[in-house]
Amino acid sequence: MKKILFAASECVPFIKTGGLADVCGALPKEFDRKYWDVRVVLPNYTCIPEHFRNQFEYVTHFYMNVGDYIQNKYVGVLKYEMDGVTYYFIDNREYFDCFLPYGDLRYDIEKFIFFDKAVLSMLPLIDFQPNLIHCHDWQAGFIPVYLKNEFQGDPFFWGMKSIMTIHNLKFQGVWDVKTIKGLSGLPGSLFTPDKLEFKKDANMLKGGLVYADYITTVSDTYANEIQTAYYGEGLNGLLAARHYDMQGIVNGIDYNVYNPQTDNKIYVNYDAESFRKKKWQNKVKLQEELGLAVDKKKYMIGLISRLTDQKGLDLINYVIDRLVDEYTQLVVIGTGQPEYENMFRHYAWKYGDRISANICYSDDLAHKLYAAADAFLMPSQFEPCGLTQLISFRYGTIPIVRETGGLKDTVQPFNEYDNTGDGFSFTNYNGEEMLNTINYSKHIFFDKKKQWNQMIDRGMAKDFSWNASKFRYEGLYNYLIGE
Repeated sequence: MKKILFAASECVPFIKTGGLADVCGALPKEFDRKYWDVRVVLPNYTCIPEHFRNQFEYVTHFYMNVGDYIQNKYVGVLKYEMDGVTYYFIDNREYFDCFLPYGDLRYDIEKFIFFDKAVLSMLPLIDFQPNLIHCHDWQAGFIPVYLKNEFQGDPFFWGMKSIMTIHNLKFQGVWDVKTIKGLSGLPGSLFTPDKLEFKKDANMLKGGLVYADYITTVSDTYANEIQTAYYGEGLNGLLAARHYDMQGIVNGIDYNVYNPQTDNKIYVNYDAESFRKKKWQNKVKLQEELGLAVDKKKYMIGLISRLTDQKGLDLINYVIDRLVDEYTQLVVIGTGQPEYENMFRHYAWKYGDRISANICYSDDLAHKLYAAADAFLMPSQFEPCGLTQLISFRYGTIPIVRETGGLKDTVQPFNEYDNTGDGFSFTNYNGEEMLNTINYSKHIFFDKKKQWNQMIDRGMAKDFSWNASKFRYEGLYNYLIGE
């Protein structure tokens, strides 16, 4: 039996702020339990819903020193089993009593350094000895560092391997060396440019990338992009040096949750056979609910996103008056930077029957929009993987994307002449180029309906379930464990 431990700061259904939680929630369930024992550890935040927390079982507790600034701290270990997966929760009210999992960066760095050491410290006590620890993003970045340094003296940890997965390279956990040395208790010899030091500061993600046995990220194109200065966020040199120990594995989506045939959150169920007759009914119902002009012939574009610079919203701002002509509607769901929230509110006020701005995150409304929209817009500046386009395919909604990261890997641009492809894409980060692509998609939608529907057929036939990616992870785990 091969034993794997996932270590992460969030995991569906307990706590979620982004795609990282979806991966840690969905992937462990996919492995064949005859051969794999995959478990997950995360912090016991007080903002995890009460109905889960009431069922957590106490396993053990101990007291732990980390660095000079973190002395004699209580570490509780709780566990919970669901869908055949065991979840551990590291308990400490001082660190994990919160409304949101992240807040002040200095404090986040302290609590995740504490978490990283606690994860390794608990293993001998709970009698679980993983062959490999799969660490996700900067919050778990010091696990490989501790494993290869402080914990190497203990035979229990000999031969234990680690993988570092980058979900978004923009976030790295950077603070000054003196503080991180005081928090972590790591020796000064590790704070050098070839190890933890980064532009005179210390960097948790960099530590993980230096000491992990292998690095993955969430799409092939992103794995190549982050080795260049433009996308590399200052770590491109290190990533290029490690490119033999790195690969991109595209994320999957949960095909039970996102299934237009059985989804009880949408108005009218349909499948690949019946979307031509039924999908439009979802559009009309959503138009009614959101107070848009009700007309099944309108071209409805959806956008579900964090409203941040990364997502290409400045391009939308640049063209929006030309984008929403009398035949087109735009429905937005998301929260983020105030300037983008206010931008969409303003345009929804200006074009009340064409634009609906829902400045919130509502899972129910998101499902309705996936089913109702004709196209989905993702003009990202960079996109490690992207899940929205994968869900769009599932619902017979055509993605319009910028060719970057996972968007480039998953969306095949439409070619009118040999009638291939399942989406529309543009190359440069440029508003006019994006608008031209959207206008071209309108031309196909209105004037070449047969070809449009054949694109939907191809998109709905794709398989982006976790099953496909799971085999690549299994191969990688076997390679590292040496079987």
